[in-house]
Amino acid sequence: MVAVEFTSAFANPSGSPIRELFPYLSKPGLISFAGGYPSPSLFDVEGLMDAGRRVFDDPAAALQYGATEGMPALREALAQLSVVRGISCEPDQVLVTTGSQQAFDLLVRIFVEPGTPVYLETPAYPAAIQALRLAGAAIHESPVDADGLDVERLAQQLEEAAPADRPKLLYTVPSFSNPCGTLLPQSRREALVDLALRYGFFIVEDDPYGELSFDDAGVPPLYATGQNRAGEDNPVLYLSSLSKTVAPALRVGWLLAPPDVRRRCAIAKQTSDLCTAPVAQLMAAHYLNSGRYPANLGRTCAEYQRRMSAMVQALRDEAPDTLKFVEPRGGMFLWVEFEQKMDMSRLFQSAVENGVLYVPGAAFYPLGGRDQAMRLSYATPTVEQIQEGARRLGRALAGVAVPS
Repeated sequence: MVAVEFTSAFANPSGSPIRELFPYLSKPGLISFAGGYPSPSLFDVEGLMDAGRRVFDDPAAALQYGATEGMPALREALAQLSVVRGISCEPDQVLVTTGSQQAFDLLVRIFVEPGTPVYLETPAYPAAIQALRLAGAAIHESPVDADGLDVERLAQQLEEAAPADRPKLLYTVPSFSNPCGTLLPQSRREALVDLALRYGFFIVEDDPYGELSFDDAGVPPLYATGQNRAGEDNPVLYLSSLSKTVAPALRVGWLLAPPDVRRRCAIAKQTSDLCTAPVAQLMAAHYLNSGRYPANLGRTCAEYQRRMSAMVQALRDEAPDTLKFVEPRGGMFLWVEFEQKMDMSRLFQSAVENGVLYVPGAAFYPLGGRDQAMRLSYATPTVEQIQEGARRLGRALAGVAVPS
């Protein structure tokens, strides 16, 4: 028998805490608030089918290998989309990736070695935690409050840290974050860019949700703030994706970064998947150029706001003295904390027994020690399912509090 020795990072790796919830989804009648999945009912199927047909107007381009940096048609369309978001952008500044998660993985590969200090807004997106752990990063938590990353507290952290412990990268989801749904105000964005310039680190801005804004609550991406304050020395590296606004199956993401960073990411991508699937890229380009995207995005935002309001009201009705949360102004998630200490293991099992699923809060803390929270997504379930799921969650909460 072969004696297997894995690398140290994969000797005993932890999988995605969200993906590990998948077996529960086979329970008949279960209502899931767990996955960050967009609603299938909001996919523009007609528009995507038409885009798919148009891809094969040029079958050689669709079915052949493509440039690692991305198909010209898609880079042009994504540059135009970036301009709409408030970013000054040319097509050759866009690196197309297989989802924004690949873009983050490429940045980790070119910047992070074992022991490299990286600051992570916390609670944090679990896949970012997972990528940094596998790279051996020295993770430092930077707390989030109701307005997103607490930049004043971060400034204190940076001032008190030894030079060797200051970050090379800081990861943040400033617009309708995962998991908290917070929106970083413009004043904090400006202060954060100033800190990055002062202390010499890159800000990794992950922006899959920024366009999912309710009542025009959004602000321009942090990358735009960096352009305005620093010009060519912009310290923000921008990641985004069509997964939450068009369709996850396209696996189309992109990266905006300085040429030296972009070039190294392209080389790293060559050893990963060579190029993002040209069929998917051309389909995305045709769809973005069709003119259908803005209207469907508006319909999606309106429906998510309706579902969010239903979840907030249902939780207030079912557990008014047990749960606390800030009503999000966009995105797909509601971060819920408890007014009194809960036995989180018992609560999760009780929720599953009652037919409702959520992501326990411990999954979002890289250094552990905190678990008195849960992430709920209102994007996929219908309003009726949200209301019934909240009733089930209320039943699960009954009698689970830990006596003080």
